[in-house]
Amino acid sequence: MASYNVSLKRSAEKELRRLDKSQIPKILSAVQTLAKDPFPKGSRKLVGSTKTFRIRIGDYRILYTVDPSAQLVEIQRIRHRKEVYD
Repeated sequence: MASYNVSLKRSAEKELRRLDKSQIPKILSAVQTLAKDPFPKGSRKLVGSTKTFRIRIGDYRILYTVDPSAQLVEIQRIRHRKEVYD
């Protein structure tokens, strides 16, 4: 399987910097695994969207889009589960 390129939107980078320091390594590890498999076990497609998915890392969610033709995964949001869908 070909490897995907992973990019973070600028807003997602800012959200990542604001998180609890103990959670950042777990989240970065999950983001890196998306390059190998953009649809890991536990990923869910968001209702009402064609390309947006989410994965759960503890109490946090990573929302991302997948473009198979460009081999690109773009991280849209990284937030606590109570705030991510606002």
